[in-house]
Amino acid sequence: MSAEQVSISLPKRMWGWTKQLLLWLLLALVVTSVMDIWRGRDIPRDNLPPLQGTTLAGDSLDIATLSQDQAVLVYFWGTWCPVCNFVSPAVNQMSAYYPVVTVAMGSGEDEKLRKYLQHQEYGFDTINDNDSKIARDWSLQVTPTIMIFKDGELKHYTTGFTSLPGMWWRILFS
Repeated sequence: MSAEQVSISLPKRMWGWTKQLLLWLLLALVVTSVMDIWRGRDIPRDNLPPLQGTTLAGDSLDIATLSQDQAVLVYFWGTWCPVCNFVSPAVNQMSAYYPVVTVAMGSGEDEKLRKYLQHQEYGFDTINDNDSKIARDWSLQVTPTIMIFKDGELKHYTTGFTSLPGMWWRILFS
């Protein structure tokens, strides 16, 4: 056989690569969805505990009230969480367009947390859950955890790494 007979045209190779990429993306979507369901199995769906607190800026927040007019992204994280270092910049970007409230779990005293947020140049509202009481009330065991509330109801949640497009889609479909 000559090389001409064995060679596959470029469009056919591109189609083969595209099919493989789509298959891998589908597999990744299925695996991450199953992991999300498993890791979030303890998150309450009914009779939700109140999600209220005072931000580092001194503002009182109640997610049920705040989410009446539009979707609100709630981000549970910690300064000690390595995955949060990758997710927090995307959350910060979301805060420029949508209401975002973050809950810093076990991240130290208020002043330490303020300095961290200032150093990272994060502008999102933050409730300091230094003793992790809010996180325990919500049975959270994985950081980061992102929840979307609309009309006082939990519409979506995800745990672990979440991309900016993933956050956008969850907010848009709330």
